Amino acid sequence: MTVKTRFAPSPTGYLHIGGARTALFNYLYARKHKGKFVLRIEDTDAERSTEASIQAILDGMEWLGLEYDEGPFYQSKRYDLYREYADKLLKKGDAYKCYCTAEELEERRKQALKEGRPPKYDGRCRERTDSPALPFALRFKVGPGKTVVDDAVKGKTAFEHSDIEDVIILRSDTTPTYNFCVVVDDATMGITHVIRGDDHLNNTPKQMLMYDALGFPLPVFAHLPMILGSDKTRLSKRHGATSVTAYRDMGYLPEALINYLARLGWSHGDEEIFTLQSLIEKFTLENVGKSSGVFNPEKLIWLNHHYIKESSVESVAKHALPHFKELGIDAEHDPRLLQIVKTVKEKSRTFKETAESAAFYFATEIKYDEKAATKFLTKASLEPIEALIEALKPLASFDEPSVEAAFKGVIEAKGIKLVALAQPVRVAVTGNTVSPGIHETLSALGKERTLERLTKAAEHIRKQG
Repeated sequence: MTVKTRFAPSPTGYLHIGGARTALFNYLYARKHKGKFVLRIEDTDAERSTEASIQAILDGMEWLGLEYDEGPFYQSKRYDLYREYADKLLKKGDAYKCYCTAEELEERRKQALKEGRPPKYDGRCRERTDSPALPFALRFKVGPGKTVVDDAVKGKTAFEHSDIEDVIILRSDTTPTYNFCVVVDDATMGITHVIRGDDHLNNTPKQMLMYDALGFPLPVFAHLPMILGSDKTRLSKRHGATSVTAYRDMGYLPEALINYLARLGWSHGDEEIFTLQSLIEKFTLENVGKSSGVFNPEKLIWLNHHYIKESSVESVAKHALPHFKELGIDAEHDPRLLQIVKTVKEKSRTFKETAESAAFYFATEIKYDEKAATKFLTKASLEPIEALIEALKPLASFDEPSVEAAFKGVIEAKGIKLVALAQPVRVAVTGNTVSPGIHETLSALGKERTLERLTKAAEHIRKQG
């Protein structure tokens, strides 16, 4: 048997974190077993499905590197197939025509709730033998008994049929419904493992009954626990970004998000760092947890920091370019780019931070932090700064060792400690008291800009009197 999994999102919004994890687990399982991974777009909700959402899903999948083997298939293009199978159920007696109007159903629902009864369909059209010339929906007939879902993650769960209403499979306008489409699609596409969120668990017994009625073999079901926010409620925008592409735009690496999502509900001992290939090799459904995972933005940013540190300077520079552009900086054509990025790479947690941390290198004018300038750009620092200017001017090579040697010369000549020179210089060239190492900072900044900023700082001190 060839293992075949699928990811089947509804295109009513972006690819969210929960959906991305579902896609990842399906992808990993298929790759682990040398099987096929299918992408299916469940766009039967014509009012809410949009082309923009479809593109957002495709973009998110591509960015994450989750390549599908078949698809994307669109349910909206398969209506004839669903109607064909619905007709088979009707002819077999496993479905029947329901003439109840939406208004009648709503009135009965309200009455049931008022009387404390479950608001399920009462089956009144099930035994009708007449055929009035009225619009009708097709309902799947649920017989007596119970269905046990033997889930690969959740274990066994029993569902009494008395709690399951006769499901509409075709609406009165002949459009198919979710539960029916899923069964026909998964069966005809040869899906062997249905791995999805546990919010679908209650749909599973209905679908199993339809599989049986249509004579299809059952797939393996595996329902993944939901992802919760830090307050243990359903993950939403108040817990941070929930869109995959939002993390891309904030400067995260797909490798970091993949790694994080894999560990959000699955484990392999105490390991924390996984490449996509190692996840494929180690992933099993047996190691998927039964309890909900809690989304921790700090853990994700820790992973992203790790992957940025492991990346080459060239790669970090490339990923940071869009973020430089957002800041109005044309870093791409600056010959100093790689050297600049190298100075901030180790502490960058996102590519957005890379650009923000390096922005001072490209500034045409430095604005001093008031507290920093008051503390360090003083009369006491004027002479050391001027001495450093004179020591840097003759340097033919403005590399790190040469800059460091100039610093040492001034420190020894003036009989001062490094901090007495480094901090005023740092404020002079960056505007703040925090920057990469002062020698590498000046080297990356370049001789011309360094001398220009130091000279302006000296003028600033003189003006302060």
